[in-house]
Amino acid sequence: MSRRTIDLNGRMVAIAEAGHGRPLVYLHGFADVHGVAGELLPFHQRLARHAKLIAPAHPGCNGSDEISPCAIDDIIFHYLELFDNELLPRFDLVGHCVGGWIAAELAARHPERVARLTLIGACGLFVPGEPTGDIFMHAQPERGTDQNSLRALLFAEPGGALAQRWFPDGRGDLAEELRRYQMLRFGSFMGFKPPYFYHRELRERLYRASMPSLVIWGAHDRMVPPAHGAVYYDALSSASSLATLNHTGHAAVLEQPDRVADLIREFHDCHPDELADMPFDPGVQS
Repeated sequence: MSRRTIDLNGRMVAIAEAGHGRPLVYLHGFADVHGVAGELLPFHQRLARHAKLIAPAHPGCNGSDEISPCAIDDIIFHYLELFDNELLPRFDLVGHCVGGWIAAELAARHPERVARLTLIGACGLFVPGEPTGDIFMHAQPERGTDQNSLRALLFAEPGGALAQRWFPDGRGDLAEELRRYQMLRFGSFMGFKPPYFYHRELRERLYRASMPSLVIWGAHDRMVPPAHGAVYYDALSSASSLATLNHTGHAAVLEQPDRVADLIREFHDCHPDELADMPFDPGVQS
């Protein structure tokens, strides 16, 4: 893995990279690289076996400067400038959580730039009766130290070792706590007003994302309910596929890193370019 910081029109952007080959841009979420982890995780390293993984930190996160204003339109322009600066006219795009929302917006607004799209537990939609979880409320420790409420929002097993590792009770690693705070601050600029993390116009624009698309969701996602994955699947083009992972919550890239990375790899193998029509139907995964 390499890490570098670039000057993008006067603002610094931190980028983690690994691998070689076809460019794959990865946009992170809360329980993720840049959102809590300082380095690429096993999931990202597995993706980088078959592609050049490019993972920028969102504005204000893990070494990237904040931007102001920082609504979804501003973030889209920020990333378009980044892609231009990095000479990325066309690339594969993977997004998790709020990174999935940004990825979906980019794919709908600029489909010519995205060869293949993968959304993992993506925010961005308003689904009646299925609200996105209030991560801002759950991020406040109960009794000052207990983070079980936040872990339950993000993980299928909130009491498990994995959830405890990344979102421990009490005071954790200072650098990780700072990244969690920065990611929450970035999220508050995007979607602090309930219902959280959505753009009402996005659903009607998704038909423009005509590239092959893969939607991956945890069956026990309490942050972004699985109903959102079904809506993404229905609203994207006929080239989309939906994979539901059993025993998995919102933090799918932490909970099932190998399976999620392998699904993306299989999807890419089935769709070597935007015109490929080979079937890919992963269904429900264990």
